[in-house]
Amino acid sequence: MTTTQTQFETVIGLEVHVQLSTHTKMFCSCQNIFGEDPNTQVCPVCLGLPGSLPVVNKKALEFAIRIGCALGCKINSFVKFDRKNYYYPDCPKNYQISQFDKPICYEGAIDIPTEDGTHKTIGITRAHLEEDAGKLVHADDCSLVDYNRTGTPLLEIVSEPDMRSPQEAYDYLQKLKLILSYLDVSDCDMEKGSLRCDANVSIREMGATEFGTKTELKNMNSFKAVRTALEYEINRQHKVVLSGDKVIQETLLWDENKMMTVSMRSKEAAHDYRYFPEPDLVPFTVEQSTIDEVKHHLPELPEPKLNRFIDEYKLSEYDATIIIQERCKANFFEDCLKIYPDGKKVSNWLNGAVLQEMNARKSEITDINLTPERLVELIKKVDDDTISNLVAKDVLGMMLDSGKSSAEIIDEKGLAQVSDDGALDALIDELVNEHQNIVEQIKAGKDSAVGFLVGQAMKKSQGKANPKKVGELIKRRLLDG
Repeated sequence: MTTTQTQFETVIGLEVHVQLSTHTKMFCSCQNIFGEDPNTQVCPVCLGLPGSLPVVNKKALEFAIRIGCALGCKINSFVKFDRKNYYYPDCPKNYQISQFDKPICYEGAIDIPTEDGTHKTIGITRAHLEEDAGKLVHADDCSLVDYNRTGTPLLEIVSEPDMRSPQEAYDYLQKLKLILSYLDVSDCDMEKGSLRCDANVSIREMGATEFGTKTELKNMNSFKAVRTALEYEINRQHKVVLSGDKVIQETLLWDENKMMTVSMRSKEAAHDYRYFPEPDLVPFTVEQSTIDEVKHHLPELPEPKLNRFIDEYKLSEYDATIIIQERCKANFFEDCLKIYPDGKKVSNWLNGAVLQEMNARKSEITDINLTPERLVELIKKVDDDTISNLVAKDVLGMMLDSGKSSAEIIDEKGLAQVSDDGALDALIDELVNEHQNIVEQIKAGKDSAVGFLVGQAMKKSQGKANPKKVGELIKRRLLDG
């Protein structure tokens, strides 16, 4: 461990902006669609034209409450919006409708894993609703503005400064994204800007109670980039302090190409935004029965599902963790078990061959030609020795390419496993003649040498020989005879 690491403690807090997947924008009826032609999804309300009046999106409010309940937050039944005033080219009104002193959600928490196998609780200060700004498109000699994103509903989730390392920040983001993906409130696609993260980071002498001067990091397009940017900025602050200078409170951009932070502007304080109540939106109250209804209809969240998979299906924590990383994959797993009770075998296939195919095709399990029924049928073909496990993996790829069942492909390609003693005896004759040295090793009691001959038999038969039967015949001929 370096001297700087022992002298200082890192303090990190994260602000995560979640773009909510509502059909329309936060305060108007414009379609909330990504990728349309520039400035085609706009109206007088989201452009802030004189005389236009905003109306709160009920579904966005419901999504915010859903997220708050999942994060263990308290829900503010009194809903008030405020104007956050600032000038920037992508903000057409020169203010943003947000929530200042009355966030919709507050005082929540997320548990993240630690290296010693326990958990650490990261507090959530607040989560407030607001509208998104537009998007600047930079050309060689000018910057253009696309206002399609303006007015898109956002929930900004602000953590407590409880993280002490870039890895903890990374783990927090992974856990938060997983929870959000289970709630059907956002596609969480960082490439589309649906999930964006700003990081506040400072250092202080080990044992100190007061926070150091923080900087805010922006422009990070992946969780790995967040971790890398934090590592760089922490090291930079160490150097600044150890040289006798002071860290300046400012906003920094992460330059992915240069792998360094670049100063953007001095950091604004809350009073610089001149918050005041939004005059065009009347405060209102959400009934407790509405909040209870949202909470009642929450889906099973990742952590309870993980524990249930371990207890109910006897999966290892490792296998269960991989399966629950996608809600659709977890559902697929349980649908398989309704017709085939061996959870371990199903998880081996899902976390092995199926996952490899998904990665190769860059698709989720819902987007490939596979149903629980067809995967189970394939597994049963291995169970009853119709095909070997090796051939089954090839069959899986053919199933996904063609949309055909395993039975159709095995029949068409003549892939059924050879278990006939006569055919296998002829194959073993060839192996014995070709590998006399291995034969002697088997006769001398070297069991691993049997495996070598079985492997050679599989190669010669192009995977069609029944490996279990081949092994039995080899032993019968060389050891028992």
